[in-house]
Amino acid sequence: MTAMMFVAYPIPPNISLPQTRQGKVAELRLELNSGSKKDKNFTQKKIALKKIVANMTMSNNDMVGLFPDIVACMAIQSLEIKKMCFLYLVNYARMKPEIAVKAIPVLEHDMEDPNPLVRALALRTMSYIHVREFVEATVPLVKHLLRDIDPYVRKTAAFCVAKLYDHDRHMVEASDLIDRLNNLLRDDNPTVVASALASLMDIWERSDAIKLTIDYSNASKMVAILADCSEWGQTYILEALMSYVPQESGEALLLAERIAPRLSHSNSSVVLTCIRVILYLMNYISDQKQISALCRKLSPPLVTLLAKGPEVQYLALRNALLILQRRPEVLRNDIRVFFCKYNDPIYVKVTKLELIFMLANEKNIDEVLTELREYATEIDVHFVRKAVRAIGKLAIKIEPAAKRCINLLLELVSTKVTYIVQEATVVIRNIFRKYPNQYESIIGTLCEHLDSLDEPEAKAAMVWVIGQYASRIENSDALLEDFLYSFAEEPVEVQLALLTATVKLFIQRPTKGQDLVPRVLKWATEETDNPDLRDRAYMYWRLLSTDMESAKRIVMGEKPAITAESERLDPVTLEEMCLNVGTLATVYLKPVQTVFRNARPRKLPDSPCLQRPDYLDYATAHQLPNPKSLSQFGQGHQPSDFDPRVPGSRPAPPSSANNTQSQQGGNLAQAVHDADAYFTQQANQQAAVNDADAYFAQQMRQMQIQQPGDSFGGDAGHYGYGQGYVVSQSSAYQPGMGG
Repeated sequence: MTAMMFVAYPIPPNISLPQTRQGKVAELRLELNSGSKKDKNFTQKKIALKKIVANMTMSNNDMVGLFPDIVACMAIQSLEIKKMCFLYLVNYARMKPEIAVKAIPVLEHDMEDPNPLVRALALRTMSYIHVREFVEATVPLVKHLLRDIDPYVRKTAAFCVAKLYDHDRHMVEASDLIDRLNNLLRDDNPTVVASALASLMDIWERSDAIKLTIDYSNASKMVAILADCSEWGQTYILEALMSYVPQESGEALLLAERIAPRLSHSNSSVVLTCIRVILYLMNYISDQKQISALCRKLSPPLVTLLAKGPEVQYLALRNALLILQRRPEVLRNDIRVFFCKYNDPIYVKVTKLELIFMLANEKNIDEVLTELREYATEIDVHFVRKAVRAIGKLAIKIEPAAKRCINLLLELVSTKVTYIVQEATVVIRNIFRKYPNQYESIIGTLCEHLDSLDEPEAKAAMVWVIGQYASRIENSDALLEDFLYSFAEEPVEVQLALLTATVKLFIQRPTKGQDLVPRVLKWATEETDNPDLRDRAYMYWRLLSTDMESAKRIVMGEKPAITAESERLDPVTLEEMCLNVGTLATVYLKPVQTVFRNARPRKLPDSPCLQRPDYLDYATAHQLPNPKSLSQFGQGHQPSDFDPRVPGSRPAPPSSANNTQSQQGGNLAQAVHDADAYFTQQANQQAAVNDADAYFAQQMRQMQIQQPGDSFGGDAGHYGYGQGYVVSQSSAYQPGMGG
């Protein structure tokens, strides 16, 4: 039997064996409590604390077992050790509140330390801990340190008031902390004033009971200290100026001129916040020349932001989109700075393309089209599509340049690149709608590229063109029949377009479409599950079976006007968005409450000098009435529980609130006369409704679906329309002409 031998190899010193978590905690505790008296710099303790913080950062909750040892280390007079101990305390205090409470005396003692950094650090640590004992102990300490001799401590205490308000708003409102914070606005140090403003703004954002009002005197003092503040302090002060409501146009103009130098600041946050304040103050300036001068001042800072990184560029571009909708004078002559560079990220390129479209006009259209031609030959498919679509939108926006835009589109179509042809087809459909009977000569070019269309939007656009101009396209029936081969497999968008186009073909050229219409109507009504498609087919079927002239008037009627400005924000949303320039809401171009659920909505405060645009006057002063229920339509005083179709139901008489003659005169006979007239009117209405019910019941009996082989909707002769077509499941023909 062979004996087995085990050989023990020594473990290299640089490799450690895996240890249990408890063993790791015990080892760290040993390191933390070790250290000789000769180690006056506490080197061993610092190394142990760094290991503990590293484990804590990696969410190792086993470190919570070292809580008593950490509390013992807080008394060591070393700022580096205190920072790590306080960080540990903030992280684990809510897990072990009974042990964390033992640190309160140490923190209170540190707030009397001669070093202002230690005092501020201890106060900041206490305010961060959301434990009842810590919150209650922090209030008197904050009151004391708000009057500290060092401005750094006062600044920290100001921020702690907002932190305490987040923990317990009722306790802060019951105390005089907010009044003390308000007194800090008269502090000699600009940084302290800015911090107090930031804290008050934060409290105001989350409170319904506290209102922040700033008069012109305080606003002027705040602007005066802007130059002495840090970039964060300048941002806080500019944010607070949004709460100032000018009472005179001159005040708003003077304040805007005084903060305008902040537009040249190197920090993008300061620049965008300053732009927001100036845009806000413009609403209270009556002199249009001064407004135009301020708009010219807003252009250079926005252009300067485009020299920064792509993220800041994108933020500036999204805000420029918003500003241009409200103040078109801004950036009017700076279109070249928005031309795309080869190394721009795609999100920057697409946003620049939107700005190029907004700034394009008759003077620069040739330059813009030259640039867009270059974009349409790039490699990025998404960007090329956007460029082609921009060319089509420019044709709609600038009528004198429509011919040049169409020629450029045809030039791009001739490249026979699939995605370019499809985008061009979509925009040319919109151009036809904008300029009917002007550019139909290019239809032949489009028909040559039918094989390139494989996307639903492009197919639907081409089908629309064929149906709309079926009388001008010689082989329109053959073209539609090619599309109809795959009717069942097409998306609903294309099926709806094919259905309408087939009906248009039948209306314009009955002999060409009489075989296609019954087939398509049968597919759409019997072989589809989509209710929109089925309902539209039924409507067309009955319409064609009854009155051809009405069908032509409805289907081939004048289309609503199409514009290139469909992506503009509505006036009320635009006003709110301009009050949030520089925030995340402007990146999404959505109201602030859509992005931040708990954010306070902002509106222009009323003032004697408020210059509200006409469209906002209409939107706010002429509010539409609340929607009425169905039973209230047609009769203003009709109660909701009255149904004129039910025999014997009698409406209640008009209330005394509406019967002003009875109220004022007190004439009983007049009141009775009014009530009799009202009930007579209701009776006449009921009779009219009954007559209408009988008429429509008779019509429905005549329009019911007959057996297979009969006409759908009854014979057209019953309705008195001599020109109606009978559309059956096999053919469409005129009565008397053969079936």
